[in-house]
Amino acid sequence: MSEQAIFDVFVIGGGINGCGIARDAVGRGYSVALAEMDDFASGTSSGSTKLIHGGLRYLEHYEFRLVREALMEREVLWAMAPHVIWPMRFVLPYHKGGPRPAWLIRLGLFLYDHIGGRKLLPATSTLDMTRDAAGGPLKRLFTKAFEYSDGWVDDARLVVLNARDAADRGARIMARTRVVSARRENGRWAIETEDAQTGARETLRARLLVNATGPWVDRVLADTLGKNDVHNVRLVQGSHIVVKRKFDDPRAYFFQNPDGRIMFAIPYQNDFTLIGTTDRDFTGNPADVRISDAEIDYLCKSASEYFSDPVTTDDIVWTYSAVRPLYDDGASKAQEATRDYVLRVEGQNGQAPLLNVFGGKLTTYRRLAESALEKIGEAIGTKGSKWTATSHLPGGDFAATAYDTEVDMLKARYPFLALSHARRLVRLYGTQAASLLGHAASQADLGKHFGTDLYEVEVDWLIGQEWARRAEDVLWRRTKLGLKLTPAEIAELEDYMRGAVNAAA
Repeated sequence: MSEQAIFDVFVIGGGINGCGIARDAVGRGYSVALAEMDDFASGTSSGSTKLIHGGLRYLEHYEFRLVREALMEREVLWAMAPHVIWPMRFVLPYHKGGPRPAWLIRLGLFLYDHIGGRKLLPATSTLDMTRDAAGGPLKRLFTKAFEYSDGWVDDARLVVLNARDAADRGARIMARTRVVSARRENGRWAIETEDAQTGARETLRARLLVNATGPWVDRVLADTLGKNDVHNVRLVQGSHIVVKRKFDDPRAYFFQNPDGRIMFAIPYQNDFTLIGTTDRDFTGNPADVRISDAEIDYLCKSASEYFSDPVTTDDIVWTYSAVRPLYDDGASKAQEATRDYVLRVEGQNGQAPLLNVFGGKLTTYRRLAESALEKIGEAIGTKGSKWTATSHLPGGDFAATAYDTEVDMLKARYPFLALSHARRLVRLYGTQAASLLGHAASQADLGKHFGTDLYEVEVDWLIGQEWARRAEDVLWRRTKLGLKLTPAEIAELEDYMRGAVNAAA
């Protein structure tokens, strides 16, 4: 392979941290390749509580730097991608005898309001739950509450948009591509990859290797890079349940459980409520994680301590679980382990450098990427400067508060769209929704109908622009229409995608 074909940076891992690093690096002028063994965001990054938040409870563990950084990122990320990130108000019910005294909650919320450079998000307020609509779904025990601001994110789309932008800027982005081995040769990395669909193998070379594989980071160090006895991350399982809608209010709830844990109940996809999360240590292959009966019981019982209408297993329409790779700081309990990130570079005396990424939060992925680029610059030479804070992700080039205006504009251009369809398209694709719809002049121009408001034109876009290859890629990561389609409709979509992907190969 010629010197011109050597990448500056090769990233293993297509979650939020890997895609964020790839995007930042290529935007600074580095040549970049990224390999993800499955679909983008198929691991931890799509299994979050889907919040862009400071982490109110992290203040209890004195993680002030992390909380301040995360708080500052809320409005930065909202401005970057207002189609997939938007503000949300959270109601924190309080009663005497609860796990935290009122003065401590007030202090935490005061810090929350004042250490993060808040400009657009409204400040904390106090609610009389006997008069406020937020009190309606809750037990009469909860007469007071605090209301504060954080953000909501479509986590999987945030990952894909970072991958898409990296590719648009010149990075080689490879989904379903496993890194079989990586070894140092003559001051460079030789990385052998295997296409999961065709089995074809290729050897690529790079000056620096980034291990951003989330819960697989230690396994990659051991199996792919040949290191022994590595233990840098604590694997913690977090599970969620999605139930039939428990309340009509657009605000979310922040519940404090008697065991000291916290839990959210969040409006989800219009017709549902998302409840989570759990924290339990995990062993095994992160790809095999599944919610346990004990977790389901815990989430139902904990939510039922607050809602006047109990949450039962009959209410559950979907569950999901993910393994969070927390940096192992020796905490005795999973919920007390740090959510901060650690970046470590290996390679001295002319060895090709390896950057390992341990831990991290969805909210701070962009700042993590900037820190990673500092390490990369020190290792192989600096290129460019910080740029991502003021650069929109694909489809996000409209004002943070102008979502409704974008919907109106799309409806005006495509009057045949139902309002709910237009709103969903703008939420997913922002200003690129018009590119997706193209010259469509009627519903018939959208092509084959797969159920709810999913049509051929959108599926083709996701195959061609966003690496979708299977029905689950479309239904659970690019959209959440898996909650709406029937098994027969899903099977029909799978058949269509199989044919479309094969035809394009």
